[in-house]
Amino acid sequence: MGTASGQLRGKINELIGKADTMIRTRTTDTSAAVADTGYVHRLQQSLQEAQQREASLQMELNELKIGALTRDSMSRAQLMRQIDSLRHITKGYPVVVEEDTLFTFYTARGGLSPQARAENAQKNILAVGKKLTLTPDSVRVEKTDIVSDVMYANQVLFSVTDRDALWENMSRDSLAQLRCQQVVQQLQLLKENYGMMRQVKRVGYFLLVVVAQVLLFMLTNWLFRKLRVRIDRLKETRLKPIMIQTYELLNTDKQVRLLHVGANLLRYVVMLIQLLFSVPLIFIIFPQTEKLAFTLLGYLWTPIKSILKGIVDYVPNLFTIVVIWLCVHYLIRLLRYLATEIEEGRLQINGFYSDWALPTYHIVRFLLYAFMIAMIYPYLPGSNSGVFQGISVFVGLIVSLGSTTVIGNIIAGLVITYMRPFKLGDFIKLNDTSGNVIEKTPLVTRIRTNKNEVVTIPNSFMMSSHTINYSSSAKDYGLIIHSEVTIGYDAPWRQVHQLLIEAALATPGVTDEPRPFVLQTSLSDWYPVYQVNAYVRNAQELPRIYSILHQNIQDRFNEAGVEIMSPHYMAMRDGNDTTIPKNDQRSNPDYQNASVKLKTQGGQKENETGKTEETTV
Repeated sequence: MGTASGQLRGKINELIGKADTMIRTRTTDTSAAVADTGYVHRLQQSLQEAQQREASLQMELNELKIGALTRDSMSRAQLMRQIDSLRHITKGYPVVVEEDTLFTFYTARGGLSPQARAENAQKNILAVGKKLTLTPDSVRVEKTDIVSDVMYANQVLFSVTDRDALWENMSRDSLAQLRCQQVVQQLQLLKENYGMMRQVKRVGYFLLVVVAQVLLFMLTNWLFRKLRVRIDRLKETRLKPIMIQTYELLNTDKQVRLLHVGANLLRYVVMLIQLLFSVPLIFIIFPQTEKLAFTLLGYLWTPIKSILKGIVDYVPNLFTIVVIWLCVHYLIRLLRYLATEIEEGRLQINGFYSDWALPTYHIVRFLLYAFMIAMIYPYLPGSNSGVFQGISVFVGLIVSLGSTTVIGNIIAGLVITYMRPFKLGDFIKLNDTSGNVIEKTPLVTRIRTNKNEVVTIPNSFMMSSHTINYSSSAKDYGLIIHSEVTIGYDAPWRQVHQLLIEAALATPGVTDEPRPFVLQTSLSDWYPVYQVNAYVRNAQELPRIYSILHQNIQDRFNEAGVEIMSPHYMAMRDGNDTTIPKNDQRSNPDYQNASVKLKTQGGQKENETGKTEETTV
C-alpha cells in the first residue's frame, strides 16, 4: 500500500508541477499572455484535466487503503502472537541519554539494525539537548502512511514504525506521542545542565577555582622563599659540620644544600596535594567531565592506599634488606681502600702487581653485589609470584642469548688484565695500529695513534692478535730502531759505517751505550744495503726519533760527499750533476763534477771546464 500511495502522489505532484511551471513561464510576459487568448483557453483545459486525474488517483489510493486496512486487521493478531513468542529471546537496545534510559528498540528499519537505530536516536537527542538555544516545546510528531517521525525543528530525531507499536502493544500514533513526551522531558533536563545560564555559572566557578589555585601557588612559593632565608641563616648560627672521627661527612655548605633540596621537595609535595583537590573540583563543575573527576580521584587514591598499606606490611623485610645492604656496602668500601693503597704502591703484596688492584676490586665488587642480590631477592615484594619469577627467567634468557659477544669481550679483558701485555700509557702496536694505550675497560681497549686518532679495539680481537709493546722493551732492554740506506759500490763501506753511526749518535734519544751499529743486510747487483741500528729508551718518541735520524743521515752523507742513490736513479741522471746539495759541496772545496768524454770524427773539442773531450758522431 505504501508503494502505491507513493507512486500516486508522485504522479499528481508531477502534473501540478508542470502546470505551475507553464503558468510561471507565461506570466513573465504579461502582454503576450493577454493577447494570446487561445493559449489561456488551452491552459485552463490542462488544469481541468490535471484536477480530474488527481481526483481519479485519490479514489484509487482510498481503495488501496481500504484493502490494506482489511488485510492488516486480519494479520495483526497473527503478528502479535509471533512477537510474544520472540520477546524472551530478542534483545532490545535501549536509548540512554545522560545515564537515563528513555525507551528501547527491538526492530530494524530501512537497513538499520535496532542497535544502530538506538545509537542514532541517542546521538541526535544529545546533540539537540546540548544546544545553548534549546526549546524543548519544539519537539513534534509528523505522521506519514508508514512511519511517525519525532522531530525537532527540521531534524528527525528518530522514527516510530508499526512494528515498534506492535512490540509495545500500542498504536503507532500513541507510541509516537509517548516517545515525544519522553524526549521533551529529557530535553528539559539537558537544558538545565547545558543551558546558557548554567554554562555561564560553570565558567564562573571554573575561573574562581583557577584563580584560587594560582593564589595558593603564589602563597606557597612566598612561604618557601621565607623558609630558604631561614635555612641560610642557620648556616651562621646553629649548623655545625657532621664528623665521623676525623672524617668530615657533611660540612655546613652541604647541609644547607640538603636542606634546600628537602624544602624544594616539600614545596612540590604541597603543590601536588593542592592539585589533587583543585583538578577534580574543576572537572566536577562540568557534567561532561564529572565522571572523569571521580575516575581521576580513584586513580590517585587507590594506588596511594595500596602503597601505604604495602609499606606498613613491608617494614620487617625492609629492615632485613637494609642490614644486608649496609654490610655489603661497607665491605666494598674496605676493598676499595685496599685496592687504592695497592695501586699507589703504599701496600705491596708479593706476586700481586699494582695494576691488578682496580680490576680485581671490580671483579670482587661485582661478585659481592651478585651475592647481595641473591640474599635480598626473597625479601622483595612479589618475589614469590609467578609473574615476578617469569620476568626474571625472561630477562636471564635475553641476557644469555644477546650477550655472547659481550661476555667474550669481558673474559678476554680479564685475561689481558692478568697477562699484563701492556698497561695504560704504553706505546704498543697491534697489527697495523700503533699508539699509546689511553683506556682499558672490560669490553674494549682504546689506543691513540701518532695522528691523534683514537682507535677502539674489542678485547676479544686483541686476544686473537699479536701485540708489540715498545714501552716495556725500551724500559727493560732498550728498544732498537733501524733504518736502511743503499750506497753505491764505489763508496768505501767503512766510511759508510762511520757516517751512519755518527748520524745515529747525533740523534736525540739515541743512547751511547749500547753503541749504535751497522749491518750490511744484502749485496745487490747495483748496490749494497746498509742497516743502521741504535738503542732508544723512550718509545713514545719513536716517530720523531726516526725523522731526526733520517735527517742526520742525509746531512752526514752530504757533508762527506757520498751520494745516497739507487741504480734506477743512476740510469736517469745527467752525468754532469750530482745528488749532493750544492750547499753541502762547500765542505769539500776540491770536489768537481766529473766530465763526460765523447769522441768525435775529425778532431777534438774542449769542454767548458777547459778539459778536452772526445765526441763521436
